[in-house]
Order: sequence, then structure tokens, then C-alpha cells
Amino acid sequence: MNIALAQLNYHIGNFEYNTKKIIENIEQAKAKGADLVVFAELAVCGYPARDFLEFDEFIELCENAAKEIASKCHGIACIIGLPVKNDILAGKDLYNAAYFIEDGRIKNIVKKALLPTYDVFDEYRYFEPANHFECIRFKGQKIALTICEDLWNINNNPLYASSPMDELIRQKPDLMINIAASPFSYCHDDERVVVLSDNAKKYKLPLLYVNQVGAQTEIIFDGGSMVFDKKGELVDEMPYFQEELRLYELEKGHFKGHSPIVHEAAPDIEQIYEALVLGIKDYFDKSGFSKAVLGLSGGIDSAIVCALACKALGPENVMAVLMPSKYSSDHSIDDALALVKNIGCKHEIIPIAAAADAFDQMMAPAFHGLPFNLTEENIQARCRGIILMAMSNKFGYILLNTSNKSECAVGYGTLYGDMCGAIGVIGDVYKIQVYELAHYINKDGIVIPENSIVKPPSAELRPGQKDSDSLPDYDILDKILFQYIELKQSSAAIIAQGYEEALVRRILKMVNNAEFKRYQTPPILRVSPKAFGMGRRMPIVGKYLS
Repeated sequence: MNIALAQLNYHIGNFEYNTKKIIENIEQAKAKGADLVVFAELAVCGYPARDFLEFDEFIELCENAAKEIASKCHGIACIIGLPVKNDILAGKDLYNAAYFIEDGRIKNIVKKALLPTYDVFDEYRYFEPANHFECIRFKGQKIALTICEDLWNINNNPLYASSPMDELIRQKPDLMINIAASPFSYCHDDERVVVLSDNAKKYKLPLLYVNQVGAQTEIIFDGGSMVFDKKGELVDEMPYFQEELRLYELEKGHFKGHSPIVHEAAPDIEQIYEALVLGIKDYFDKSGFSKAVLGLSGGIDSAIVCALACKALGPENVMAVLMPSKYSSDHSIDDALALVKNIGCKHEIIPIAAAADAFDQMMAPAFHGLPFNLTEENIQARCRGIILMAMSNKFGYILLNTSNKSECAVGYGTLYGDMCGAIGVIGDVYKIQVYELAHYINKDGIVIPENSIVKPPSAELRPGQKDSDSLPDYDILDKILFQYIELKQSSAAIIAQGYEEALVRRILKMVNNAEFKRYQTPPILRVSPKAFGMGRRMPIVGKYLS
């Protein structure tokens, strides 16, 4: 049997686009000699469709698209993922399902049983879990088809009592196929390889796994579709962060022309870079936008975001706005201009001193007798936010937020100032990782000015200000934040690792107290196992000091 895996980038709710892409790949797979072509989980509608799934018309459009795909599927079979109606009165209205299509007809419907509800997943909100499992018969063989999580219950995952494969294996299948929508995080690829390999070993069957690629707002899919032999050996791995159609010839349980290979994960920082570029590109393409604006301070955060945006959109589509205040150093302006020269984006210089002074004068009667403090600093940040939003409104630019994860975590940012924007580019990237990104971007030549990398971080909102005046050193701060946010460790557990108790409690209190700010920030491109946003849901008014 010749099986093609189609690793594609879908667009949620864009049925015309998704259907056309699926049909084109069916035709390409047929031309390559494929008997079967396999597409990803919920490929027809895109993943995650969220509350679109609650609209009857949306489900009807899915069904119509599936019928059109089926009508083009002759001389080749295909597997497509889509939501299907639950005809039984009990339970949820839909199943997360897959159609097996042959000779223009839907011959099998496979439904997902294990519905993830952790982190960014919320499938049980929409779907009814399946309780019946049956292999697909095709070309004299039995296919055990599963959907994403249904193959993750290996080694007795405590989340689930049993696995659909434990039921399917009783029917003596000849191979396994798993269709997935598996989001990217920089530590997920190694885990995914292990889980899939363990399945092939456990059931002693060849396994073909197809994942989708592309970004859906904050969630990024990295592709990395894979094929394993029945010994659990990886025999092929498709590219990460790009579309691909690849054919595999399966004969008597072996993939012809493929020998075992070693999975070699790219360095974390390279994966983060590729994911962020794809995240920016797809956010703009799928939203119908083309031009971005951002504030460029001369610091490392905005320099990184500018470089990423230029890579994703082209420098001609990026506007960097320099907004010096009366406290800005000359080198900050010079560093920002050096970056602009290095990458070739457009720029404007709009000083904010006059605007900040005007606000100070307006507020003087109300603030009479009170010293300069954080209030006046934040006024400067909000002046910059007003300018950036004005540029956005006037020229149709979409504002990129430049706050990093360390700042987001502890609330080191100004609401309606430097925290505004349509998409948070590096809000899931710790400050130490931002420096790593700078070195990665500069690996083939200077893009990020050296001075932006080596100078002490500063918002420059008062004379001589440095981040370290308000925050612990980032090398310590980021490690504690990682323990608390990603690993969900208690203060006691973190202190037990050797960190100073007062420092740990101070940092965790800052994280918890900043929750109200994070609720008002833009969606953040997710690159870690635990990003701020839909995957981390904390109460604003909750009182929890671990």
C-alpha cells in the first residue's frame, strides 16, 4: 500500500481555502501513486475552531466541504478530520471525527474517544467521547485509525482508564494511522517521538502519524509528521514549520526505501525562532493584515521583535517608531537606528517629551505637592502607546507588542502603554531566552546591534533607571519563574532548591498580583509548555500565595 501524509497549514473556518488545499493534495498524492492520502485532525474546519463549533451553519459548511472533497476522491482513498453530528439525543452535539473516503463515498467514520481538557485544550466542551472502535478495511488490510490523544494513553496514562488502541488491537490490524493537531512547544518534539515510538513497540505495528503545521492566533503547530516501523524505530520525519506531502510504500509491514534514523531535535532557540516567525506570518496572513508597527527603543526586546517581524513580513512592511523621552540616552537612539539600518525596515522618530510635559502640566493641580514617581513614568509609556495606536489607525498598521515573559509574569509593564498591541510576539519568551535569540539571529552577521545586547536593560523613564532597580537579576528571576509557571512548584519546593526565601515569596507575590494586567494583554504566541493566555487560567481576585 502506498500512503501519502499531507502536512498542511489550515485556516480556521475558511472552508473554500481548506477544501481547495485538501483536493489539490489529493490530486498530487494520486499523481505520485498513492493509494491513500492522510490529512490532519479537524483539517476541514481548522483547529481549534472553539465556539464556531456551536453554530449549526458552521457544521453544515464542514459537511458540505467534506462532500466536495469526497466527490474528487476517485482512484485514491483519503482520511480527513472534521466535526460530525451526534445523532444520539444524549451527550454533546458533536464528535471530533475522521472520514475514510473511497470511490467518492464516506465509507467509515472514526470518532475520538480521549478528549483533552488540559492546558490549551478544551475539547470536552464541544465533543462527545467515542465508545465504539472498529478498524478500517482497505486493500486487503486493516487500518487502526486514531485521532491525536487517542494514541497518547501509553504506559497507562492516569488521565484515562484505557486506550482505543487496546480495543482496536483485538481486531488484529496491520498498521496504525494517527491524525493530530499537536501544538508546538520547544520541549514537545522529543516527548512526541517517545510516545509514538512506544505505541509502535507496544502494539508491534507500523505507525504513520500526521500533524498539521501553521499558527492559529497564539497556538502554533510545528508539523514534524513521522513514520515508525513495527519495532518502534523512526524511519522518517517530515520537516518542521513547513508544509510537505510525502509518500511511503508499505509492504508486509515494512516501509520500502526507509531505514531507521535518529531523531535530532533542533536547538530550543532555533525552534523558538522558527515558531515565532511562523506565528507572526500566519497571524497577519490569516487576519488579512500585511503591515506591522512597533515601538523601537534601542533595547533588546523591541530589537528582537523588529527582526522577527521583518523576517516574517518583509522589512518593507514593518514600521519601527522611535519615541525618545527627555530621559532617553543618545546611545538608545543610535542603537535603534543601527538596527533599522541593518534590517532595512521603515522608521519614524517621534519624541514624546512635549506630550509627557503636557500631561504633567495638566495633572499638576491634582498632583500638587506629590513627588515624581511611577505615575509620571507610566504617563510616558502611555504617551508612546497613544502614538503607536495613532500610527496603527492612520496607516492600517497592526501593532506588535514587545513585552517578554519575565516582564509579563511580574507585571513590569504599563497597561495601555507598552502592554498594548494586537499580538504578543515574545510574551512567552523569558528575558534570558531573548538574549539567546539575539545571538541566534546574529549567527551569520550582526543584525541586533551589540550594544543592545550588552547594555543593562532599562525602560529609561527616569534618570539612570535600570530594570535591576525594580527586579531581581534576570538569570535568577527567570529560573524561579520557570519553576512556578511551567513546573507549577510551590514556594516551599522552590526555596528547598536553595533560593532565598524572601526573594521567592516576593517574586511569586508579584506574579499573582499581576494577573489583572495579563487579562488585558494581547494574545501571546505560545512556544513553551505553559504560556500566559488560554493555557493558564488563574482567577484575578484569588488569594493564593504558595
